[in-house]
Amino acid sequence: MPQQAWSDKRERQYGHIKRQQKAQGRSEDVAEEIAARVVNKERARAGEARTSSRTSTGDISSARRGGLRSHSGPGGRTRDQLYEEARRKGVKGRSKMTKAQLESAVS
Repeated sequence: MPQQAWSDKRERQYGHIKRQQKAQGRSEDVAEEIAARVVNKERARAGEARTSSRTSTGDISSARRGGLRSHSGPGGRTRDQLYEEARRKGVKGRSKMTKAQLESAVS
């Protein structure tokens, strides 16, 4: 599933992450999705992508995070991620809300 816009380095990174995920027992589809998401986020952080979200460039790196928020449900998202979702949904007063308030507003 490597993308045409990816460099050789990103293709290698994708393959390495996919192999790691499969070795951990993930299915082929899940391994591909995780690998693609990590590579795309790293491209955004490095300025290689045409567009990137604020959470892609401002959040901790995928490698450092090490899956801290993976599959942890809504409790795992950062306040900035919740704020962006609230903005997309048009929640009023979101700028003054706490993380807990944003979680309830977007769910």
